[in-house]
Amino acid sequence: MKIDSTFDVTDESPMGEARWVGAISRPAAPRRHIPLAWGSVAAGFPSPAEEYLEKPLDLNDYVAPRPEATYFVRVSGDSMIGAGIHHDDILVVDRSQSPRPGNVVIALVDGEFTVKRLTRTEDGLALSPENPEYSVIHLTPETEFEVWGVVRHVVHKV
Repeated sequence: MKIDSTFDVTDESPMGEARWVGAISRPAAPRRHIPLAWGSVAAGFPSPAEEYLEKPLDLNDYVAPRPEATYFVRVSGDSMIGAGIHHDDILVVDRSQSPRPGNVVIALVDGEFTVKRLTRTEDGLALSPENPEYSVIHLTPETEFEVWGVVRHVVHKV
């Protein structure tokens, strides 16, 4: 994995004074296509089954349309459980997306990685958990802070 660039986000950007570390590049992996059964399945009341297969689905295309800028990371902890992110889930993170308030991001805060929702408060940017048992991380000029990517998908076992 190679980091292409590092740049500071200006005050005019959606991130304010936050720092985004740039995109990752690496060779593309071979693709595997798996059949996609039915158009959808009802999570509420059952619907009559349509017995056909749609075109094959390549999960790489679905979750990582920009593989050169995508990485996976495993979750530890329960601070984002309200966002459907559980302990041991796998996050699909896209480094090509510019982080904006409202995004769930992977951030490096004072030397430690965390996954939180990037929010804008009256005092500036913050990293907000989706579990009331955790505190909001308010980002001050003294906070060492970098966004390492925007979470695009969550993979967890049922």
